[in-house]
Amino acid sequence: MASQAFSRLLEAIDRGAFPRTRKWLWRGLYNILSRRWHDDDWRFMNYGFLPPGAAFPLEPDDEADRPFIGLYAQAVAGLPMEGARVLEIGSGRGGGARYIARYHGSAAVTGLDYSPATVRLACRLNQDTASLTFEIGDAEKLPLADGSVDIVVNIESSHCYGDVPAFAREVARVLAPGGWFTFADMRGKSALPLLRQQLAVPGLALHTETDLSRGVIAALDAAEQRKRARISRIRFMRGFISEFAGAKGSVLYRELSEGGVVYLAQRYQKNGGA
Repeated sequence: MASQAFSRLLEAIDRGAFPRTRKWLWRGLYNILSRRWHDDDWRFMNYGFLPPGAAFPLEPDDEADRPFIGLYAQAVAGLPMEGARVLEIGSGRGGGARYIARYHGSAAVTGLDYSPATVRLACRLNQDTASLTFEIGDAEKLPLADGSVDIVVNIESSHCYGDVPAFAREVARVLAPGGWFTFADMRGKSALPLLRQQLAVPGLALHTETDLSRGVIAALDAAEQRKRARISRIRFMRGFISEFAGAKGSVLYRELSEGGVVYLAQRYQKNGGA
């Protein structure tokens, strides 16, 4: 039953069915997860990414989260992060914003999320990190001034939105000239042309596009044992959460492995840079 329910959810996302309803449903789901999954050492809700080659540097205390931090490490690698004003849209439990604030010398990092319960949890889990704040906000109506951000990060969040083009227009609006938008999320293979079209808004120029699927599967494998141990403690919605977490045997794990779902990363730059 859990796999069937999750399959229907993925199919609805792929079709773009009922976009406004989807947005409210995802918000409700993340509110429930934030209230039920209280582990203080679990700051991430993404599927992760482990790149090939040499490992990126991490402090010993962060090693357990390497599979999840990998999505953020690839997202900001090579970008002008030192002294930058960074906004993460869809910041979840806050681990990605925390990584950026702790490792990349940004002047300020703001995590914005649509789920009030998740924002409250992120504030509690990451109160040890300076220059990091969290706010409740809508990705399609950002509560920021024009040109007020240097880097926008959006990881595994856009599939929850009701209006992706509106989100992309808001990103273009809040970015300063020459600023960067770094994006990663999954879609059914057949939906990739639509995603590219939705993000191709005036003011943003596409620089790079990368298929992260193989590295996402590697991260799912690396985190499998830890996830299973946590899921085994949950009584409410255990089967659905196992599917949601991308555990081995889940619909998402199979679709990523077989190519039916693609995990795509893109980088855009705001027009007007040097």
